[in-house]
Amino acid sequence: MALIDNVHERMLAAPAAEAGRLLDLLGSTGDLLWPSPTWIPMRFDRPLGVGADGGHGPVRYRVTAYEPGRRVEFTFDPRIGLPGTHTFEIEELGPHSCVLRHRLISHPSSRMRVLWPAVIGICHDTVLEHLLDNAERVLTGDVVQPVRYPWRARLAVALESVRMRTVPVPAEAVLLHAALPAPDLADAFAVRVPPGTSTDPQTWADAIFRNPPPAVTALLRLRNVLVAPFGIERGDRSAFDTLGRGEREVLLGADAPHLDFRADVLVEPDDDGTTVTLSTHAAVRSRAGRAYLAVVRLFHPIVVRAMLRRAARVAVAPPRRGGEHVGRPKVPAAR
Repeated sequence: MALIDNVHERMLAAPAAEAGRLLDLLGSTGDLLWPSPTWIPMRFDRPLGVGADGGHGPVRYRVTAYEPGRRVEFTFDPRIGLPGTHTFEIEELGPHSCVLRHRLISHPSSRMRVLWPAVIGICHDTVLEHLLDNAERVLTGDVVQPVRYPWRARLAVALESVRMRTVPVPAEAVLLHAALPAPDLADAFAVRVPPGTSTDPQTWADAIFRNPPPAVTALLRLRNVLVAPFGIERGDRSAFDTLGRGEREVLLGADAPHLDFRADVLVEPDDDGTTVTLSTHAAVRSRAGRAYLAVVRLFHPIVVRAMLRRAARVAVAPPRRGGEHVGRPKVPAAR
């Protein structure tokens, strides 16, 4: 594949010094440019400066040149197949205007010769335009022509930003363990989402149980039809009422003659993102409940994973227009 010389730039109606202060925040927890949580955040092993090593997700690079407030150059780790550099720079046009520019120069090798034209290139273009939107919004309060996410970029966000795994029911889910300490069914699934996503457990509980995928809604309706002849109560929205809350935890559920059900949403944030764990306990109360649970075990993991995955994807979904930073965040003051 031929040389990649990819340039994105935006003229900004703001002093170069203000844009420079945003540039100096790249990769930090106060970064206002990088489009997180839509994309995995840029992070480094030390403050921005020559020698800082990091990247965003699997794309790794290190800082090889840095002029505070003006320019930062990153050199790609050769193992990712993009030998070369990508650079942010600010060009002053006058006392109240400047250009923020990004340039990537690389001779792709190995699998990148295929991946760049197929998907990586379009994701790169989308990330950079979203980043420039953020700069324009922070510095001017508005975006004249916000980025539109193409379908390949939206698919990449869905696949990369939501990482789900089966986990033991966490000991930190204290409300759940207290509510049903000896369950007949106990399982848990966790997703990892980027920094900037909500850390409010009630918000996550509402997203999971109040807005399920259409297929899950249809399956629950079918369930209500099938269980009626066996004397099992029809389920409704009250089955997901909030029963208890903690600082990082919400407990939901209901009791029925055949089975007691509890769901627990636990949110654990850290510097690199947030882990959301959805745990379930169920305890049977009758023969009908035991038979019912035997059937539910077959479908329960599929349903719960689908609900949690949808909530996580909505939480980190890219906007069709514009970015996450609505309004005009305050630009850090000069030191």
